[in-house]
Amino acid sequence: MGEVSQQSFKFSGKSLLASLVNMDLSSSSEKVIAEYIWIGGGTMDLRSKARTLSGPVSGPQKLPKWSFDGSSTGQATGEDSEVLLYPQAIFKDPFRRGNNILVMCDTYTPTGEPIPTNKRYNAVKIFNDPNVAAEEPWFGIEQEYTLLQKDIKWPVGWPAGVSPGPQGPYYCGIGADRVFGRDIVDAHYKACLYAGISICGINSEVAPSQWEFQVGPVVGISAADELWVARYILQRVAEIAGVIVSFDPAPIHEDWNGSGAHTNFSTNSMRNDGGYELIKKAIEKLGMRHNEHIAVYGEGNERRLTGRCETANFNTFLWGVGNRGASVRVGRDTEKAGKGYFEDRRPASNMDPYMVTSMIAETTILWKPF
Repeated sequence: MGEVSQQSFKFSGKSLLASLVNMDLSSSSEKVIAEYIWIGGGTMDLRSKARTLSGPVSGPQKLPKWSFDGSSTGQATGEDSEVLLYPQAIFKDPFRRGNNILVMCDTYTPTGEPIPTNKRYNAVKIFNDPNVAAEEPWFGIEQEYTLLQKDIKWPVGWPAGVSPGPQGPYYCGIGADRVFGRDIVDAHYKACLYAGISICGINSEVAPSQWEFQVGPVVGISAADELWVARYILQRVAEIAGVIVSFDPAPIHEDWNGSGAHTNFSTNSMRNDGGYELIKKAIEKLGMRHNEHIAVYGEGNERRLTGRCETANFNTFLWGVGNRGASVRVGRDTEKAGKGYFEDRRPASNMDPYMVTSMIAETTILWKPF
């Protein structure tokens, strides 16, 4: 086979592969591919596998439970390795499209007990409390992350081992010398919208190759479900692009802003007249339980919460109006309106939203210190 023929074969092979990957099965089959997603045994350890269903389903309760080898994910021993997947939320699959779905699951033993890494189980109990449900808690989560070159684990667009110019021009910037990875970010944005996730915006962040997307406002447990699936979609998009998504709270060094997951929160009472006084009382309670919250707000967060680079100190609690150096910030619009929401700026980019959202709700709504 000549060189030209070989190249033609290579190009036609790639074209065929692309057409097969993008094939819409809905015109030729009623079968549906369901990608089951779960959290593995480590921080930010998302896993997934697919199965074929006989047809579309109307909700997660109609999906079959499944199992996986927990000894291969650090969630069980080899002698008793089976872990069960319980479907909890369904999203449209932006990769396979058609009637295919993504399924967010949580994890249980064969006897139906939640395994230790299943943080959703206890979060649901808090959100199902009648006092919490009556307040209809809203969450808006700002997920920051950094795109890294696969081979050298260094930010995309940065010279190997060298920092670019100082912070300043990169936040919400434009231009090839200021912004890196926008195609990945936009692809993720559209994929999340297709999936049905309440993604409400994106922007480049203070460090080059650092980005943020926002999910919300979403009520209760659904906020955490949606954030986890948005993270999954982001990593799948980055996989296609050949780059790594880092959720490390301080992926470079202390001279650059770290990555957080600022969590905006309000209750029905806070959103109505007189809500500002309730916001201040809620923040007071958060301050009283600062250490308990920090303990579940992400691994390595002490490297980010230094009191510099728009953060409060890891060991202290401070709140203020319009203050991005505070632990909790209240917006000027909320102060002026006398109602609204507040922003907990302490959670790290690698936090578990099941733990963070449920603990904020538990502390501000259920906990009675006085």
